[in-house]
Amino acid sequence: MNIGMVLLLAVAIIIYFGLAQRVLDRLRLSDRAALLFLVAMIVGGFLPDIPLVGGTSINLGGGVVPIILVIYLWSKAEKPEISRSVTALLITAVVVYATMKIMPLEPTYNFFLDPLYIIAIIAGVVAYITGRSRRGSFIAGTMAIVLSDIAAQVENAFAGVRSSVTIGGAGVFDAVVIAGLIALGLAEFVGETVERVSLELKGAKKEDQNNKDFHGENPPESKQENRPEE
Repeated sequence: MNIGMVLLLAVAIIIYFGLAQRVLDRLRLSDRAALLFLVAMIVGGFLPDIPLVGGTSINLGGGVVPIILVIYLWSKAEKPEISRSVTALLITAVVVYATMKIMPLEPTYNFFLDPLYIIAIIAGVVAYITGRSRRGSFIAGTMAIVLSDIAAQVENAFAGVRSSVTIGGAGVFDAVVIAGLIALGLAEFVGETVERVSLELKGAKKEDQNNKDFHGENPPESKQENRPEE
């Protein structure tokens, strides 16, 4: 079983025991809907690929289900957030595509980690930076991998390169899962920490201002009374 499947099973267990309720609330996903998508990805990963054109096919679990999930999340979002997530998705996809051009995708001994996993980590970090929200980060991280894979196949088609390739299959399936979880994890934990520190700083500043007012360091301006001349 590959790492993508293991991570999905781990997330499913966490959701089942109610340990991800706050994250799901931010995504506007119910426990049932989240588990349904997870099961669909796991089962879809074992099902036959869906043939497209020119020897290209798409994996149900690593390609079709993530696309449906993103569309579902967009249906729950408002227009400004949709615009931000689309922008984050395009930026992340460009970074991922450029990285795929520079870095060889086949595992080599020159890297301590599978290149696809490195690309997934990069996608997750960029998606968090550009996403600005938990939902936007997750969408950008997940779909950037799929979109980059589709763009690579389109480029091969225009270049006349014929090969049997599966969108969202094999290592790309793992990359989709890793990128989405990293982006969401950073948005949840780092974002939550930044928000908490910001609130504490604002509270401390307000308390300091109140103390100054109490001790008369910032006394209110007194108006001079107009008294009649004697």
